[in-house]
Amino acid sequence: MTTRCILSAQVSHETHSFSVLKTGFDAYRSRLCHIGADMVKHMSGTATEIAAHLDAAKKYGWELIPTIAAHATPSGPTTAEAWEKLAGTVLAGLETGPVDGVLLALHGAMVTEPFPDAEGELLRRLRERLGPNVPIAITLDLHANVTDEMGEYADFIVPFRTYPHVDQYQVATETAGLLLRTMDGEIRPVTVVARRPTLYGLNHGRTREGPMVEALERAAAIKQADPSVLEIGLCAGFAWSDIPEAGPSVIVTTDNDPEKAQAIADEFADFIWETRKINTVPPLSLEEVGELIAKASAGTGTGPLVIGDTTDNPGGGGYGDSVRLLETIIATGCEKAAMAAIYDPEVAEQAYAAGVGAKIDISLGSKVDPALYGPALKTSATVLKLSETGAFVCDGPMWANVEVRFGRSALLDISGVTVVVASNNIQTTDQQSLKHFGVEPADFNVIGVKSSHHFRAAFEPIAREVVLVDSGGLVSEDFKQFHYTLLRRPIWPIDQDTG
Repeated sequence: MTTRCILSAQVSHETHSFSVLKTGFDAYRSRLCHIGADMVKHMSGTATEIAAHLDAAKKYGWELIPTIAAHATPSGPTTAEAWEKLAGTVLAGLETGPVDGVLLALHGAMVTEPFPDAEGELLRRLRERLGPNVPIAITLDLHANVTDEMGEYADFIVPFRTYPHVDQYQVATETAGLLLRTMDGEIRPVTVVARRPTLYGLNHGRTREGPMVEALERAAAIKQADPSVLEIGLCAGFAWSDIPEAGPSVIVTTDNDPEKAQAIADEFADFIWETRKINTVPPLSLEEVGELIAKASAGTGTGPLVIGDTTDNPGGGGYGDSVRLLETIIATGCEKAAMAAIYDPEVAEQAYAAGVGAKIDISLGSKVDPALYGPALKTSATVLKLSETGAFVCDGPMWANVEVRFGRSALLDISGVTVVVASNNIQTTDQQSLKHFGVEPADFNVIGVKSSHHFRAAFEPIAREVVLVDSGGLVSEDFKQFHYTLLRRPIWPIDQDTG
């Protein structure tokens, strides 16, 4: 039997269309970018989709064509130059010879300067070169904005089912199995995408409570009862991408039964619409969080109060340089408090130049968009520790064994608060964000993190309480403040009388 050749790639970016930061290729290099053989070297043994591709190739006897594994911190649209380099590297994998199937790890909310639907365009280019008979199977973040073009060109669209996304490897493994069954001629996948006129839904994709849990349970029951239903994917959408299809969606794939796929998709789309107003974890105000910090500083309870700075979450396109939460922690006089990580390359360089033990006067944060984020924090700080690369290997559930690089970074004491200042803007999802500086997160009374939800996977086990705060950042759910130009209208909640 001839060995099958499978093209593998990851091109992943969650795009905040209203960010002032464009996303060039350097943004991918600073976060995660491995090409060809380096992709195999660095991604093997990790809890990622690419690792699942590699393991599936071994299991099924495939020859894998590794092209690129690239992921950038969410920010503004990817530049045309960077996009062509990313897409071109994927397509170059087709030049090695005939390809029998394609496995892609995409995000689903990637916007580029030339193409609002980047994933759809990449799939179109692949399909144009491969023809209609080579199956393409993709995995997506559950915050994907799934477009009709994605549904047209991909045979399978399988989103994550957990948030925090701790099932990346598992979902990609399942997807590889579906690809195998398709190549073997066992199944003939037909995919339908459905959505309703809402920008928000499924409780922002939270998979511990609320409508997303109910929908996932219903989807699993349908698949178990009817083997012809191959996949029911549920996406909460990413509201900050200005594209026509932004918002929640459902993707249903059946074994050559489009009518059944459409009926199931409509059932779930209606459920998304009916439950769109449910939000089980609304963020607190800075004032409310200040009161909780004051109580936590008394040292009662076990473990730290962990506060997710949700509207400045780099994982949603936040600039990561808001100092409003840090100011609130300082104002309470809280002892044993920490903050990770504030994005400020200038202060990181200043600390590095001064050296460990030095006391420096700093202007921290609010450098990317001070008109939105307000004034910087002007204060003095003591340099506790330094890191040339800020590199650490995650040991939490979400990015296990994946290396993250804060870039040149510093651990500072600012008015008694232990603060990580980084040169790369990266969401805080792992305890190693602090541990690699030699400090133990469980020893603090309060920890502020730049994250909305992913931090829970690593920090919730040690926390006495977890809350979110609205610090006035870019990842606000007050969608009316954003000037959409491509989004379909009318749409809820911007247009309240929709429906």
